[in-house]
Amino acid sequence: MDLERKARAASDFRFFCEQYFPLTFSLPWSPDHLKVIAKIEQAVLRGGLFAMAMPRGSGKSTICECACIWAVLYGHREFVCLIGSDEGHAMDMLDSIKMELDGNDLLLEDFPEVVYPIQCLDGIANRCNGQLYKGARTHIGWTAREIVLPTIPESKASGAIIKVAGITGRIRGMKYKRADGKTVRPTLVVLDDPQTDESARSLSQCATRESILAGAVLGLAGPGKKISGIMPCTVIRPGDMADNILDRDKHPEWNGERTKMVYAFPTNEKLWQRYAEIRAESMRQGNAGEEATDFYRQNREAMDEGAVVAWPERFNHDELSAIQHTMNLKLQNEAAFFAEYQNEPLPEETAEADELTADQIAGKLNRMNRGEVPIGCNRWFSADQLVARLAPDIESEGHTTFLALTAT
Repeated sequence: MDLERKARAASDFRFFCEQYFPLTFSLPWSPDHLKVIAKIEQAVLRGGLFAMAMPRGSGKSTICECACIWAVLYGHREFVCLIGSDEGHAMDMLDSIKMELDGNDLLLEDFPEVVYPIQCLDGIANRCNGQLYKGARTHIGWTAREIVLPTIPESKASGAIIKVAGITGRIRGMKYKRADGKTVRPTLVVLDDPQTDESARSLSQCATRESILAGAVLGLAGPGKKISGIMPCTVIRPGDMADNILDRDKHPEWNGERTKMVYAFPTNEKLWQRYAEIRAESMRQGNAGEEATDFYRQNREAMDEGAVVAWPERFNHDELSAIQHTMNLKLQNEAAFFAEYQNEPLPEETAEADELTADQIAGKLNRMNRGEVPIGCNRWFSADQLVARLAPDIESEGHTTFLALTAT
C-alpha cells in the first residue's frame, strides 16, 4: 500500500486518474481536459452542477466513471446515482465501473478494504448474502443496477452505493436503507448523454427530459438538501436538450462548458482542397488515402498554418498530426463533424413531415394521356377553376369517378 499516493489522491482528482488508471489515461491531458477535471473535482468536493460537451472520443464518459469511483472510495459521496439516456445505457456505465473495482490491481493495493471483498465474490452475486468480515455480514451488493460497497469498520467507503437508472425510468424518490438503519439518498448524480438521437429531434421529448431533470433528478437529495451533478453530453441538433442545458442564459445553474476539437481551421483552403481531391481519388482506387498523407507531409507547414486544435496528441497511427485527423473527420461527413466533434451542429434543412415531395406528387398521377378517359368511368365532373373541393359523397359504391380540371 502506498499511503502517500492514497493520501494525495484524496483531494486531487487528476492525480487519482493518472495514478490508478494509467492505461486508460495514457495520453497527455489537453487544456480542455484539465478544465473539465477541475469542474468535476469542485462538484464532488464542494458541490454544484456542471454540464460539459466534449468532442466524441475525448473520454468524457470515462472521466465521469472514474469520478464516481473516486467519490465513493474516499467517502466524498455516500450515494451516487448514474443516469443514462435509457436504463441499458446506464447499466453499461455501471459494468465499466465494476470492471475497475473487480480487476484493477492498483486499486486493490491501496483500497483492499473495498476491492478485496469484491474480488472474493468472483463475479457471483449470490455470494453477497453470505459474505462475512470478523463474523459480521458485509452487506455487499453486486447487481446489474446497483453496487453496494462492503460494510467494513474504519473504511471511508463503508456501505457506499452506486445505482443506475434511465432518465425516463424510475428516478423519483430513489433511496437506500443501510445496514445501520440509516436511510440515504443520492448526493451526486452523473447524467451521461441523457438524450438519444430520436429524442433530440423531438421538441416534446426534449421538453419532457428537461422537466425530469429539473424536477425528479435535482430533487433526488430530498427535502432541504442540494444535489451535486455532472452531465457529460453531446449536442445532436440546435435546440435539443443538451444545447439548452449548455446555454448559460437558459440554465446558468449548470455552468455549461462547450469544448471543441478545433478552435481555428487551417487558412490555406486551396491546399486542403487539393488534399481532399487526392484523398477521395485514393479511396476510389481502393487505397486508404496514403497519397493524401504524402501530400500533407510535403506541404505540412503551409497546410497547418492558422490551425488551433484542442488536443494535439489525438490522431490515428496512419496520420501525421491532430490537424490532419481533424480535417479527415470533416471531409468524411461535415454535418456529423460539427455535431459530434465541435458541439455546434449545422442547421438542419429537412422538409416538414406534412410537406409533399415531387416524387410523392408524381405518384398520384393517373398516367392517362391528355383527353383520355379511363375505361369503366361512368361519371364525369368538370371544373372551370384550377382548384376544386370534392364533397365527401362524390363517390358512391359501384361507380368510378373521374375529375377533370380545366383552366379558363
